[in-house]
Amino acid sequence: MPSVMPRIISVDDHVVEPPHLWQSRLPAKYRDEGPRVLTLPRGEMKLVDGRWVEEPGDGPEKAAWWHYEDHRYQLKLMIACPGLPPDKVSAVGVTFEDIAPGCYDPKARVADMERNHIEASLCFPNYPRFCGQLFAERKNKDLSKLCLEAYNDWMVDEWCGDSDGRLIPLCVVPLWDVELAAAEIRRNAARGVRAVAFSEIPAWLGLPSIHTDYWDPFLAACEETETAICMHIGSGTKTVNTGEDAPTIVAANLIACNSISSMIDWIFSGKLDRFPKLKLLYAECQIGWIPYFIERADDTWETHQWAQGETRLPNPPSFYYRRNCFGCFFKDSVGIDLLDKIGVDNVMFETDYPHQDGTFPRSKQVAEELFGHLEQDVVDKIARGNAIELLGLEGYD
Repeated sequence: MPSVMPRIISVDDHVVEPPHLWQSRLPAKYRDEGPRVLTLPRGEMKLVDGRWVEEPGDGPEKAAWWHYEDHRYQLKLMIACPGLPPDKVSAVGVTFEDIAPGCYDPKARVADMERNHIEASLCFPNYPRFCGQLFAERKNKDLSKLCLEAYNDWMVDEWCGDSDGRLIPLCVVPLWDVELAAAEIRRNAARGVRAVAFSEIPAWLGLPSIHTDYWDPFLAACEETETAICMHIGSGTKTVNTGEDAPTIVAANLIACNSISSMIDWIFSGKLDRFPKLKLLYAECQIGWIPYFIERADDTWETHQWAQGETRLPNPPSFYYRRNCFGCFFKDSVGIDLLDKIGVDNVMFETDYPHQDGTFPRSKQVAEELFGHLEQDVVDKIARGNAIELLGLEGYD
């Protein structure tokens, strides 16, 4: 008898922040400096020193432009086009009227989830970027703290508040101050938040690496509150590329290297030994790469003892991977073929709504094609069970 695909809990989707978010929550004195949306002519993106820079143009076509201190960012079709065919998608600037309401309106999002066989969804930020690093990069850190807290309050109270648990809160923290970060974890955990967006490679953001003791108060807070550390590809801002003249699609293919680097970094940092209850979630990087790199890590742990010195891990890397690390996928038949090596308890499904390569509105069919042939208990774990356990979701079974 074929397995039945249960309602899916997606652990990697995205929200497009509505224009009122910060204007309705910041003190009046900061509203002209904090994030706000203006409708202005579309502009072109330019890659400057590895970062995209954009400014409004002077043409007739309009876009919604976020303004925050000196930062300018236009809303783009490619990040808010659920179900649109690939040949209709581009990086062109758009207004909020041009995109699906499910991108930014929670009631419309839940309606789209109903269409898509999705029971619950964990959503990463868009404008603040995948771990809120935008706030860390701004000059006025008092304002940054207020903006970050406003985002988390909106996430809990407005985005997730009336969804009856269908929308799962994901907070961000002040990356520039680890004590503030730890306090924000506890503030949000007290109201039921069990997930935080973090950078896959903090050093790429100009922050201390995971090998230092800097992050220990944050890690202790996450362990204490059972808050999963969720790392989305691109949350290190930098992406691997082969040269300045390589087309963008080269970086799109290599971006999983960020997650590979991050997982190896975490495992050999010793943090998973010092904080054994930490849980790491890797989002949108697929899973097929995991068996090779964990096998390789076990081999170097055994044969390169000279390179580890006093910091050699007491257990092989595969021990920490199995206990502490989780991956999610939505387009990885290779990963499913290697599921016995990856671990059925370490894998979850995602839809990536509303991004252009997401599975909306065919997520059920895609899931069935990828792993619907497996035993029912395995299907249940991948589709929802592992997410329920990782995120401590109450009321789900």
